[in-house]
Amino acid sequence: MKKIIFIFSSIFICHNAFAKQPVEWQLGFQKPASESMRDIVAFHNNLLLPIIIAISVFVLFLMLYACIRFRASANPNPSKRTHNVTVEVLWTLIPCLILIVMAVPSFKILYKQDTIPKADLTIKAIGYQWYWGYEYPDENLEFEAYMIEEKDLKADQPRLLAVDNEVVVPVGKVVKVLITANDVLHAWALPSFGVKRDAVPGRINETWFKAEKVGTYYGQCSELCGIKHAFMPIAVKVVSEDDYQDWLSEARVKFAKEVIENDQLKLVSK
Repeated sequence: MKKIIFIFSSIFICHNAFAKQPVEWQLGFQKPASESMRDIVAFHNNLLLPIIIAISVFVLFLMLYACIRFRASANPNPSKRTHNVTVEVLWTLIPCLILIVMAVPSFKILYKQDTIPKADLTIKAIGYQWYWGYEYPDENLEFEAYMIEEKDLKADQPRLLAVDNEVVVPVGKVVKVLITANDVLHAWALPSFGVKRDAVPGRINETWFKAEKVGTYYGQCSELCGIKHAFMPIAVKVVSEDDYQDWLSEARVKFAKEVIENDQLKLVSK
């Protein structure tokens, strides 16, 4: 009974956790934290759900009507009719029209997601068995993100989602993500940002997001990649511009991909 009450309360009451990570017995999408995810949620709630409900109710009505109206006791002599041209045209034309109504906004959202605006920051995500590696090509940074074991979790870290090195990005900036894999298929997915792209060995896929709220957002590999598929989470920490610059200063020392000589730094600055 408590679980049922919690399910219904989770539908109508907004929880802060919904914005960043899944919660137990959650129904529906996570609370959007980007424009792309807002578009997806609006498309689902305002168009797909009404269509699904209308079709389900209509089909249920037809089933009940057929069961009652054409039951054996009411129709001792069954009809010999084999087809009806009008009905056949309608049940072909109406679904086609419904698909067109769904397709137009769907294609619009897909096009918007695939058209990457000018990026303020570029990150490369590499899938390994079973962890993620990250690079900041413009900043000469490289690090790996491993899931924190349950025995090592801190009080505010979610189980199976927290990692030792989080991806840090500034709020309100366009982040371009280059995604690939080193061994098998993986998928880089962040539900709150409406992002999901396959990581394919030997190929680089692209996606982008623009986080609107400060916080730490969690995702997971969404492609079956082996026995530890469920243990390679994704954590993106969205911070203010000042906090991002502070992190960048520390990261250039901690995660430096290679040592850059002073002469090279001067050349790059020019």
